[in-house]
Amino acid sequence: MSDSTDDSVGYLVDSNVLLDIITDDPVWASWSAQALAEAVRRSAVWINPLVYSEVSLAFDTLPALDEAIPSDVIRRADLPWSAGFLAARAHQAYRKRGGTRATTLPDFYIGAHAVVQRLTLITRDARRYRTTFPGLRVVSPPAAV
Repeated sequence: MSDSTDDSVGYLVDSNVLLDIITDDPVWASWSAQALAEAVRRSAVWINPLVYSEVSLAFDTLPALDEAIPSDVIRRADLPWSAGFLAARAHQAYRKRGGTRATTLPDFYIGAHAVVQRLTLITRDARRYRTTFPGLRVVSPPAAV
């Protein structure tokens, strides 16, 4: 597990990590479960409405989703307004680098949320987040660094 948590106040979990665990992904479930368990042991662990939304597609009902992501273990956080500002700047830079998506992508909000709240992001998409948000603290599998 690659980890840099200097002044982090907790962890934000990306949807890919939760989906690995929920779907018992044969490649990533073990790493994701260990990374999440270590984060829970160390500090507060959060998701935001975007992560919740992305993970919700794996469930047929809201109660099933809430049971899979217990709020007493993985806390719910609103998106900070300042994350919207930072996400828009990240999207603008993405477009200047040749990105074609016209609307701000959820990953920009997720990364911006982690940055403005000083959270360490647990994700398998480390390269994308580090490119977009230099200095963002990330926990990722060694192959994703």
